[in-house]
Amino acid sequence: MTSSSPLRLLPWTTPEGNPCYLSTDDDHSRLSLLADELEAAQLDSAEQVLAGAKTVLSDADAGEQAVRFALTRALESLRDVLRIAISRGARIHPHEP
Repeated sequence: MTSSSPLRLLPWTTPEGNPCYLSTDDDHSRLSLLADELEAAQLDSAEQVLAGAKTVLSDADAGEQAVRFALTRALESLRDVLRIAISRGARIHPHEP
């Protein structure tokens, strides 16, 4: 089966950290829907991480460990959100470089 749709960057990586892609013309396939659900969960998590990081950074008494934890979670969330943005952008504009 040859797909006319561009490859979809999935919101997860291989165990080695490499990107995973999906080739399908069906936006309602089981794997497409799973990817949509995971993207939604990652975006919700990013909102929670952002709120937590704001709280930690506004607390003058927050220690180094709390700040490092908040920054680590924020970096993870940023990575996830950027992957989602790249994936969605590629699906909106599939032929642009």
